[in-house]
Amino acid sequence: MAVTFKLNGKTTTVDVAADTPLLWVLRDTLDYKGTKFGCGVGQCGACTVHRGGVPVRSCQLKISTLAGADIKTIEGLSPDGSHAVQKAWEELDVPQCGYCQAGQIMSASALIEKNPNPTDADIDAAMNGNICRCATYIRIRAAIKRAGEIKRAAGAVPASGAKPGSNPGDGAFDGTAGRPRSLFDAAR
Repeated sequence: MAVTFKLNGKTTTVDVAADTPLLWVLRDTLDYKGTKFGCGVGQCGACTVHRGGVPVRSCQLKISTLAGADIKTIEGLSPDGSHAVQKAWEELDVPQCGYCQAGQIMSASALIEKNPNPTDADIDAAMNGNICRCATYIRIRAAIKRAGEIKRAAGAVPASGAKPGSNPGDGAFDGTAGRPRSLFDAAR
């Protein structure tokens, strides 16, 4: 099945089986290796990409549902590493093993785009379901706050941020709304 969608701002057409998950289209067909396979059931967040600016699990998205969609991967976030979240991640030396970091960064960047001044509760909600086996949650939280500072200092947004409750990552995409799924609560 031929499907055309936008990938990192460029129109892309692939011809694969209709039930192929976006994750495998990205990795195997298009050779985008930044998006990682973690669990294959949408529970760990390693495969997170943006669909229309909202973080989604690419292992759960069938390519047949993506005609005309706008998809952004870690490679498309900022090719030169100048995105506020990427800068903060590097500045605070967030990764340990690094395997989950692409998914963590994609979820965090969606939050910062909507709310550049997040509270701990905002971060918990947005990062719900992004698992870090190395437990770098304290550094992740600090980097998200730092990314907001960087974004605000660049003059891209008002210091007040977005309206409360307007954050991505509420679990609606994978049925986990209201269920704790990460160690962020324990890391405070």
